[in-house]
Amino acid sequence: MNVQEIKKTPRPRYCGILVHPTSFPSPYGIGDLGDGAYAFIDFLYDAGQTLWQCLPLGPTGFGDSPYQAFSAFAGQPLLISPDLLLKDGLLEKDDLADVPDFNDYSVEYGNVITYKAALLRKACAHFTASEDKALHKAFNHFCRTEKDWLEDYALFMSLKDLHQGRSWHEWSPQYQVLDTRTRKAALTELADSITYYQFIQFIFFKQWHELKLYANKKGISVIGDIPIFVSPDSADVWANQSLFKLDSKGFPTAVAGVPPDYFSKTGQLWGNPLYNWTEHKKTGYAWWISRIRQQLQLVDYLRIDHFRGFESYWSVPYGDETAINGKWIKGPGASLFRAIEKELGKDLPIFAEDLGVITPQVEKLRDTFHFPGMKVLQFAFNDTAENDFLPYLYPENCICYTGTHDNDTTVGWYLELDEKYRDKVRRYMNCDGSNIHWDFIRTALGSTARYAIFPLQDLFGFGSDCRMNTPGAAAGNWAWRYTSDRLSPELAEALKTISEVYGRDRARMEVHA
Repeated sequence: MNVQEIKKTPRPRYCGILVHPTSFPSPYGIGDLGDGAYAFIDFLYDAGQTLWQCLPLGPTGFGDSPYQAFSAFAGQPLLISPDLLLKDGLLEKDDLADVPDFNDYSVEYGNVITYKAALLRKACAHFTASEDKALHKAFNHFCRTEKDWLEDYALFMSLKDLHQGRSWHEWSPQYQVLDTRTRKAALTELADSITYYQFIQFIFFKQWHELKLYANKKGISVIGDIPIFVSPDSADVWANQSLFKLDSKGFPTAVAGVPPDYFSKTGQLWGNPLYNWTEHKKTGYAWWISRIRQQLQLVDYLRIDHFRGFESYWSVPYGDETAINGKWIKGPGASLFRAIEKELGKDLPIFAEDLGVITPQVEKLRDTFHFPGMKVLQFAFNDTAENDFLPYLYPENCICYTGTHDNDTTVGWYLELDEKYRDKVRRYMNCDGSNIHWDFIRTALGSTARYAIFPLQDLFGFGSDCRMNTPGAAAGNWAWRYTSDRLSPELAEALKTISEVYGRDRARMEVHA
């Protein structure tokens, strides 16, 4: 047998950047889907990258976490670009004349919410008064096609406003569990408010799809993200109470979390209600199928946070102050994904967040459906022993991250690392540690992993003050932003060059396409 006979066609190798749209430059206090987003896509293109990963895109509630949204289906209104609203004739120049002096480096959510909500109300008023028949036709089409979740969400948010923003558990009893008559009356009485919430979803989806199309035309795929669990104060739980383990008053009987791990000695108490998987199975997992279908219309790949919860999930008694006293309970396993495959087809473009306590059963579930798992480089150097996070032990079908949104930045992590572990880093990467962020990026790109992704903070070489999230910390998260000057042509060229060295440049991806 000669060399030509045994030579295999190499599989494509992808790389890209993790950053949430809230971090983009914008004069309006928070990143949005306007100029800053398009400039970032242009940077990815110039840097030879093929992937953009973001965090969940839902409307955030208390704590501003994208993993605790008011809906598993709706988009984040704060990401709507005022400049694009102006371009579409939904705002006037005078509406943007007095922009507050926002912080360019951090999102001040309270002030941003107040400012942007007023702009969105004005935009809705302009829309209602507009004679743009095409726009109204598009809005009506959106409301029809998305009705299954949109009507519940708009009614939920309108009722939340009626009750001064309180959780649905504190609403008037007739609104906590709607009968047909009460629902019909509420839809009539709150019609203007419902139209408003439908309108801002219409605008969010319009702006998002235009941005995604722009990225795709440049050869860049978008990786989305969804949490496995949903917020207790969400349209999903309120409108589908039988699908969750709740008591007669709508409160969880047990809540989600994880046992003690790398991030916390007492575990993480998330507080999300757990699924009533028996009821889900009776419906053929219809709610989950709808969720995955809709998300895959928004993105090209979908990362599912806490994938191991489908095999077994950590159930903590409701009312406990920590997650220590939880226990593992079997999840739906393969039956859920078989149902999704039956509706949406095989080879689902799903990434499995498989960090934490991972058992052979979890690995089997992941591998049965060929979902790539995650490898975080920082975890390879938390001890001096060999472990599965060292790149020479990677399977091909995985994603290598320098760090994630839950990790410290690589520079911040390295500076706080015990010297014996720093020594392991330097010897493994054959470096002196002076440019540790580039050493980590180079190692990720050079690994056998099919996908290599790194947070934008690591590309910039930023320290701990630019960390996106600290698990277990109640405040100070999800706020990091950068300024437009950081995405320089020189940085793009440097990243493109090193990506080409390790066979991950966009030109090669186009050959495989």
